[in-house]
Amino acid sequence: MTQDIYVDEEERVRRWRLILGKSAEESTCALSGVSSKIDAVLQALYEDGGSRRGGLGASQPAVQRWLGDIRTYFPKSVVRVMQRDALERLHLTSMLTEPEILETLEVDVNLVATLLTLSNVIPERTKETARAVVRKLVDHLMKRLKTNTISSVQGVLNRSTRTNRPRMNELDFKRTIKLNLQNWDAKTQTLFADRFVGYGRKRRSLRDVVLCVDQSGSMGRSVVYSSIFAAVLGSMPALSTRLILFDTSVVDITEKVSDPVDVLFGAQLGGGTDITPALAYARSTMTSPNKTIFVLVSDLEDGGNFENALRIAYDMTASGVNCVCLLALDDEGKPSYDVRNAVKLTSIGVPTFACTPDLFPEMLAEAINKRDVGQWASRNGIPAIAPAERADQP
Repeated sequence: MTQDIYVDEEERVRRWRLILGKSAEESTCALSGVSSKIDAVLQALYEDGGSRRGGLGASQPAVQRWLGDIRTYFPKSVVRVMQRDALERLHLTSMLTEPEILETLEVDVNLVATLLTLSNVIPERTKETARAVVRKLVDHLMKRLKTNTISSVQGVLNRSTRTNRPRMNELDFKRTIKLNLQNWDAKTQTLFADRFVGYGRKRRSLRDVVLCVDQSGSMGRSVVYSSIFAAVLGSMPALSTRLILFDTSVVDITEKVSDPVDVLFGAQLGGGTDITPALAYARSTMTSPNKTIFVLVSDLEDGGNFENALRIAYDMTASGVNCVCLLALDDEGKPSYDVRNAVKLTSIGVPTFACTPDLFPEMLAEAINKRDVGQWASRNGIPAIAPAERADQP
């Protein structure tokens, strides 16, 4: 039997309305739901083309979301055409085709997120310049964030590795002397030490950190910062760090964490979101739940079955995994997110809030210490999502 190619009259009118644009609303129909979102995407490109110009920098974060939206609502073949149209109609062509212009742009997280979203359509002669722009931002952020991250996290790890049977090169002389002051022999000017304190340097990691990052269009800045932190944490021998990126598919990009630029150009920013497969994969990588910190970075705008994701998150927390959900990891810390899903996640015991990059190291240190991250957020004036009713089980 051949597939029926005919559609009913209502569907035909809806399609003509999308084709003809807002000006045809009176003679066709009004749109709602997903159709209105698709119309907004089309209008931004083909009707408002001149009104959203202004470049790729801090003034244009909406461009990133738009580039993600087209991957949500259209097939890949159409997305490529629309991306190329966007280069021309949103006045981005000169910025992306002329290395000299690209080099003069003020580099910020919004610029980099947009470049990464368009990486598949950037001309070959400009790609190396684009990588250089991304590298410039990465180096700046690494310099800004690395010292604080290492000092915050390493201090906690050092305290957790104290041992009473240290090797000579692990001996904490100051604490050992203080512990044995009662054994001081004034006559011989000798301190007899019968108890020792040291910092053990175990060969295995002391904590496993799993960063699971939503790479949909609205999360571009969070992906940038997550890659930076993954690189910093990955450089610390006491931590085992895994970086997972997802939209409707899941990519484990751990082997690239040493170079955030490779991570970022391996990301495919934009498109839909299905959280369940990402959580299922992350859980499958966890060998020691009691020493694992799981950080989900997502706006929770889930196109899949979020109830299944909740069950996996609940199983993680029940097994001893310290779970946290960051609705955004960026300088603004004011995310757009699915409120209902955020409340559900909080209700099963997963602290859910937005976090700025400068506070992320302290938050992670709290998690490593197995302290209440939700209370930490409250102490720091971070508005965390309140559970509607604490649930024992989803």
